[in-house]
Amino acid sequence: MVVKNICCIGAGYVGGPTMAVIAYKCPGIKVTVVDVNEARVKSWNDKDVSNIPIYEPGLEDIIAEVRGRNLFFSTDVEKAIDEAEMIFISVNTPTKTYGLGKGKAADLKYIELCARQIASVAKTDKIVVEKSTLPVRTAEAIKSILDNTGNGVKFQILSNPEFLAEGTAVQDLLNPDRVLIGGGNDEGGTIAINALADVYASWVDRHKILTTNVWSSELSKLTANAFLAQRVSSINAMSELCEKTGADVNEVAMAIGMDSRIGSKFLKASVGFGGSCFQKDILNLVYIAKSYGLNEVADYWEQVVIMNDHQKRRFASNIIKTLYNTVSGKKIVFLGWAFKKDTNDTRESAAIYVADDLLNEQANIAVYDPKVSEPKILNDLDYLGTRSETENRKGVEVYSDPYEACKDAYAIAVLTEWDEFKSYDWGKIYKNMRKPAFVFDGRNILDGEMLKSIGFVFQSIGK
Repeated sequence: MVVKNICCIGAGYVGGPTMAVIAYKCPGIKVTVVDVNEARVKSWNDKDVSNIPIYEPGLEDIIAEVRGRNLFFSTDVEKAIDEAEMIFISVNTPTKTYGLGKGKAADLKYIELCARQIASVAKTDKIVVEKSTLPVRTAEAIKSILDNTGNGVKFQILSNPEFLAEGTAVQDLLNPDRVLIGGGNDEGGTIAINALADVYASWVDRHKILTTNVWSSELSKLTANAFLAQRVSSINAMSELCEKTGADVNEVAMAIGMDSRIGSKFLKASVGFGGSCFQKDILNLVYIAKSYGLNEVADYWEQVVIMNDHQKRRFASNIIKTLYNTVSGKKIVFLGWAFKKDTNDTRESAAIYVADDLLNEQANIAVYDPKVSEPKILNDLDYLGTRSETENRKGVEVYSDPYEACKDAYAIAVLTEWDEFKSYDWGKIYKNMRKPAFVFDGRNILDGEMLKSIGFVFQSIGK
């Protein structure tokens, strides 16, 4: 089977970049990304590619080359479904905030809506690809909907989880460690797997394209994120012990990272992991384990999230303690709001929760982030529901100039590891701050000795 038309439902952080790269590498395939969010689709179609809704290094250049050639963004979901031989589902699967599994289970309502819409529209056989991060055995539910509410059309369900890191998503797509495709082991399943494998084989070596059953593929995604998050929480747990004992967490990380059995990745102490995947996927894993009565397994993985939350609270507490146990009325600057550099994604960013704790102590928060807008920052705080929208706007001011943000501040907290922060004129910043002037490096990216030589009181995680 040769795929000529692909539809992707969902124009978010996964669907947009993934489909752009597929269109870029497969000029013979028409790729249509659809979304019911008209404003988002309009942004993807903006003539100025710098205004596309997602910031990823290299993405603008690819969009500029393929948009209108064989990549299209539309709100006409039914037309795209009807024309496609292969449909990717790439919608949001947030943690449930209601009912059974509240706070841990994945909310699959958007997945179900997609499946029902595909079933009602499709008139020819389709390959449906799970691209969203889903709990194990979701494909079974999707297939049940498609087989029982459709028009007699035959569907094949594949699991093709993404293993993208925001900030390097384009390079991760162009040069993946592996591409994982899970499908059925019958003749139809094999044909579907091969069809998707052929798409990726346009630029990915065949030996990097792994095939499994659907359940293994679904669970592999959750497992990968759980393992990576566990490493972050492990080194953060050690960072607190380092502070008490006089050890340096960076030196400890370097020492253990040189062990080939461990490796150096995800061993950078920080104020905590964020993003849309780690916490959501671990809590999903916890829920799945508990649903099978595996309470010890669930407790083990839940501790990773507990440690992550502790690290955020500890960072805020350290700021308060260092500033003489009161931050009331004091201007504290946040350099960075995104959960990591090279992305405008703020989901579960540590900055949100540190700001929340400091606002509870009546601090005045000044924020500068090169890629995150003021409405997004304020919406993140409003979503927590800790304070009214009026109170959040009174306590938070967003700046477009980092030097103006730092003027008359008592302290600076580095919450995102943007490279530009390293190149600032810190002497100029120090001159215009209140004295003593404090810097709290939550990402371990600044030169502490240099800052101390200027006159700053400098503190970082794990020292």
